[in-house]
Amino acid sequence: DGPPAAAPPGRDRERERERVRRRAGAQGSAGRAARGRARRAPGRRSGGENDRRPEVTVDTSKAKTSLEALKISLRQLRWKEFPFGRRLPCDIYWHGVSFHDNNIFSGQVNKFPGMMETVRKITLSRAMRRMQDLFPLEYSFYPRSWILPEELSLFVAEVRMIKDSNPSWKPTFIVKPDGGCQGDGIYLIKDPSDIRLTGSTQSRPAVVQEYICKPLLMDKLKFDIRLYVLLKSLEPLEIYIAKDGLSRFCTEPYQEPTLKNLHQVFMHLTNYSLNIHSENFIHSDSVNTGSKRTFSSILCRLSSRGADVKKLWSDIISLVIKTIIALTPELKVYYQSDIPAGKPGPTCFQILGFDILLLKNLKPVLLEVNANPSMRIEHEQELSPGVFENVPSPVDEEVKVAVIRDTLRLVDPQKKKRKDTQCQSWEQEPGPSEELLDAAPSPEAALPSLCLKQVFPKYAKQFNYLRLVDRVAALFIRFLGVKGTTKLGPTGFRTFIRNCKLSNSNFSMAAVDILYIDITRRWNSMGIDHKESGMCLQAFVEAFFCLAQKKYKARPLYEQVGLLVNECECRLADLKGKRLLWGCGLGERQGALQATATTPSPARPHGRQVSHHDLGWALNIPCPLCQSLPNVLEPWTDPAPIPSPAAHLRPFP
Repeated sequence: DGPPAAAPPGRDRERERERVRRRAGAQGSAGRAARGRARRAPGRRSGGENDRRPEVTVDTSKAKTSLEALKISLRQLRWKEFPFGRRLPCDIYWHGVSFHDNNIFSGQVNKFPGMMETVRKITLSRAMRRMQDLFPLEYSFYPRSWILPEELSLFVAEVRMIKDSNPSWKPTFIVKPDGGCQGDGIYLIKDPSDIRLTGSTQSRPAVVQEYICKPLLMDKLKFDIRLYVLLKSLEPLEIYIAKDGLSRFCTEPYQEPTLKNLHQVFMHLTNYSLNIHSENFIHSDSVNTGSKRTFSSILCRLSSRGADVKKLWSDIISLVIKTIIALTPELKVYYQSDIPAGKPGPTCFQILGFDILLLKNLKPVLLEVNANPSMRIEHEQELSPGVFENVPSPVDEEVKVAVIRDTLRLVDPQKKKRKDTQCQSWEQEPGPSEELLDAAPSPEAALPSLCLKQVFPKYAKQFNYLRLVDRVAALFIRFLGVKGTTKLGPTGFRTFIRNCKLSNSNFSMAAVDILYIDITRRWNSMGIDHKESGMCLQAFVEAFFCLAQKKYKARPLYEQVGLLVNECECRLADLKGKRLLWGCGLGERQGALQATATTPSPARPHGRQVSHHDLGWALNIPCPLCQSLPNVLEPWTDPAPIPSPAAHLRPFP
């Protein structure tokens, strides 16, 4: 029959196109089916790729000098950056300077409102002095300080008195302007009557401190330590400390201060911004050499000399916790002012820079706290006269990128959501096999371990007894009245006295008014925030201390304040319990209760005032506050005495 006739060329092309279309359709349907299965099983892995998770969004439009370190951290975490802001809300807002931004109603901000004001040199010195009055031994790590110009005459008188009693004492003092930074305006003096004190401090308030003449030296150079501390939360209080920090060195060999070398800033001041202009400054790529090194390299050298590095770390942790405890009362007042309870607003966290100096005996001394520690990871290098170039700094990058990255990991808003979603999905559908789970590493598996170590509430039991002023601040905030204010008016102060029943025949309400006017007028004359009228927190704390000293005489100050705080808290709890009873319609039975509340009985031998437990006992109902049934046969006893903090490191009962 012969060979078959050849098909026309056009028909072959049509058949080939049809086969390609069928093959592509089959592959597309298979791909769609696979993607559908992946969506239905969000906890599983497919093809070795991580499942799609909601990305954490970070607004970096106001990051400023910390931007480069922040960008590296976000790339390592694979988070979404918005360098120019975003119309929709972000999970985290990273600010370079301060908290204030009127457009943030949710998410997290890396600044606390009022932090810059709280850690200013004068405010910090007042807070530390207040704690030194209560606990002098616990707060001996902060140098003796005076505030100028208001305490200039006191400073001169005290120095003369000490010199008269100890003629061999030849002190040196360092003067730090209140609003100064990067070493600006700092100078040393020998004579308290130095003309510069009376001239410059009138227009520029400052703090004068006793200069530490015998610091620990390394390679004959003076140095200080910059440690990074994360304040993750105010309520409850959460504190983390970075395991490594920076050591900033002077650039001239150290000598004890004399009249001839007082002006040599490269010998006495460790500020990086000053020493970088010295011709002896050494930029090094090694963490063990140069004018800026890691703190861990210093610890290694100290350990090789036989120093007790563990005790040094323990002392530093104690210093950091005690300093934060001294600062939190003021911070809480600012926080409730900017973000009142019940109103929409972000939560806050912040990285602080602690500048610490070591004495020869390795005792740490606090120099200052920085609300905005530099997070730059490069430095300027002069290529030719007037021509500079930014050069990476390996030492800065090693420490600062880890601090920022691990701070973000700790405040990750999606971490809890991802855990909840995975648990729900695995409960609804059969999960992957154990082999797949073992083979599927977590997103953080490729990252190093956290460089931030929690120190509070981990060590809360050892330090809670120091939070006396924190409890006084809670009373202050309770009676502020108007939300968004930071000062207590005369009506609020009278209400506080009346509700806590602090007035009596020896301390009338007229005396209360005089106390309020005297203390408020004096604090307002110091230039403390004239935007609002009224009593600031520091003035309220002073008034509270006066009331405690009048009520509980012949006791140490910390016991006096502790007893008065306990009494005020109990009075307010009783008042709340009475209001709960009235709200429940039990007011008719109150008369009989009040008649028996102060009558001595076997269960109440002292004839005490009624408390919330007594209300439940008298009405034969559970306690309206704690829902417990009090044991009426248990005799009343006096409250346990407040332990001495030096002997018992535990909170007040």
